[in-house]
Amino acid sequence: MKQTLQLKTSQHLALTPQLQQSIRLLQLSTLELHQEIEQVLGENPLLERLDDPLDRSVRLLADGAINNGASSSNAGEAPAPSNGGEEGGANGGGEGEAQHEGGDEAHGAEHDMEWGEPGRGGSGGEEEDGRPQLEASPISLREHLMEQVRMTCVSPRDCALVEVVVDALDDNGYLEESLDELHARMPAELEIEFDELRTALALVQSMDPPGVGARSAAECLALQIRRMPGVPLVTRRMALTIVERYLTWFAQREFNKLKKALDCDDEDLREAQAVIRQCNPHPGAEFASDVSDFVVPDVIVRRAKDGWSVQLNPEVMPRLRVNSVYASLLKQGKSESQLNAQLQEAKWLIKNMRQRFDTILRVAQAIVDRQRNFFSHGAVAMRPLVLREIADTLGLHESTISRVTTQKYMLTPHGMFELKYFFGSHVATEAGGEASSTAIRALIVQLTGAEDPKNPLSDSKIAEMLGEQGMVIARRTVAKYREALKIPPVSLRKSL
Repeated sequence: MKQTLQLKTSQHLALTPQLQQSIRLLQLSTLELHQEIEQVLGENPLLERLDDPLDRSVRLLADGAINNGASSSNAGEAPAPSNGGEEGGANGGGEGEAQHEGGDEAHGAEHDMEWGEPGRGGSGGEEEDGRPQLEASPISLREHLMEQVRMTCVSPRDCALVEVVVDALDDNGYLEESLDELHARMPAELEIEFDELRTALALVQSMDPPGVGARSAAECLALQIRRMPGVPLVTRRMALTIVERYLTWFAQREFNKLKKALDCDDEDLREAQAVIRQCNPHPGAEFASDVSDFVVPDVIVRRAKDGWSVQLNPEVMPRLRVNSVYASLLKQGKSESQLNAQLQEAKWLIKNMRQRFDTILRVAQAIVDRQRNFFSHGAVAMRPLVLREIADTLGLHESTISRVTTQKYMLTPHGMFELKYFFGSHVATEAGGEASSTAIRALIVQLTGAEDPKNPLSDSKIAEMLGEQGMVIARRTVAKYREALKIPPVSLRKSL
């Protein structure tokens, strides 16, 4: 076979670096976006940020003292221009002057992002200093228990054994290992008796919080019931019997079996139930050091004269611009080719940042326009909505709408919601229309919240009641929605 060279021409789609960056920025959450910006700021000297996220934080001097001097410029006000370089990127020249490819062009549309309200970073010295106070680290469960040990009159040997037991506790305050396992791994040369370890456990179980050091949920509740003040003796005994012998029946609301086993009436069982419900099954959880996460909204919905309006949250929109000093050097031709490339990257980032927030605003406004009943009446008025409907309205692709609505949040009069919350499947109605699955979930919450605790609604009954409102829905669908809402089944919602 003879080898030959052949030339062929073909067409194919390719994503430019600018388009790739635009797509990546669009799908980032607010936290990921700010992390991306900080990384770019550290790599590109031509890009600078006008708003300082740490502007109102406590700043320390080299000797460790708190810096009481003036902080950086306000987040909502750009620094005053110097010699005309900040505004035009060059010294002198009017608006009609021809612009150099890396000079004033960088300070036109891409100069900075002026979304925030003026002066939101601070308003001078008349107001109180809003910088946060230094917060002490929270105390852990181990520190809390060992502090109590040091206050008791125990020998160093007993203190060491108590510390062994404390170290074996989990975050909820339960003893993960049995005493036999703890005793087995003790060094033989210490000659530790099993009774010594049992005494150390008893000392831990007598400490605060009540229930700590328990080896099971039943023991945890029993420890708390024994130390609970003001409980009648008969009620205390009945509550202890329930948690020690019939805790499974109590959790499953098998009240008839409990009354027969305890030989009591409804009133006695109700009093014992009230005592048990005062107990904390996780006594060590209050000392957990986990910091609660919070969500900052990307858009805010407010009521306007003609309906509902959507605004971007200025707190999550960074203000970026091209550094005027480097831009001036570029115009004068005193820079290297690397700076030209970094200038182009800075301009792309600023443009794509603006496009990202503009797209979020357009999508959020389109969602609000179609879900006006939700903002006026709540979740029960949610209408079915799919990504294609918003995509066709805005002339965008469904994948773009999916990126915009992922990890982007909207603050509404009814609370904080992810943009994806407003999209949902539909359920047919008897009138031939459609009902949103979100609205059906809200109705299930309303029905179970208003039910009689002594005679709660079953899934079949809920489906029947929804059918009376014109919503055709099966019992298994009601069960699926109820489980998604973390509503217990009918047997666990029943009370005396």
